[in-house]
Amino acid sequence: VKLVESGGGLVQAGGSLRLSCTASGFTFGGNAMSWYRQAPGKGREGKGRELVAAITSAGGRKNYADSVEGRFTISRDNAKNTVYLQMNSLKLEDTAVYYCNAGYSLAKYDYWGQGTQVIVSS
Repeated sequence: VKLVESGGGLVQAGGSLRLSCTASGFTFGGNAMSWYRQAPGKGREGKGRELVAAITSAGGRKNYADSVEGRFTISRDNAKNTVYLQMNSLKLEDTAVYYCNAGYSLAKYDYWGQGTQVIVSS
């Protein structure tokens, strides 16, 4: 399993970013995918990650954390083995390292990529 996240960066509050996660090593199109985030100082690696958004294998159903509902949109392109997270109206509290994994409500794989850092400044 390999998960490669990208697209993070430094952005002002109210701005937007689009994250990408390209997956390999498993049947991407047959799996739900999710985005997680770990804020600074929130638990050890592998603990304290917050489920942000999830999408079913064909993209027909999506779920969002209350904290991002209406601001973030998850989507996927099964032909490219890629899942996206469009983040709009970013807030300071969105600052975190963002990760993807397979699964809808629980991370399917113990393996995590390096994540992509999002820093929202005032």
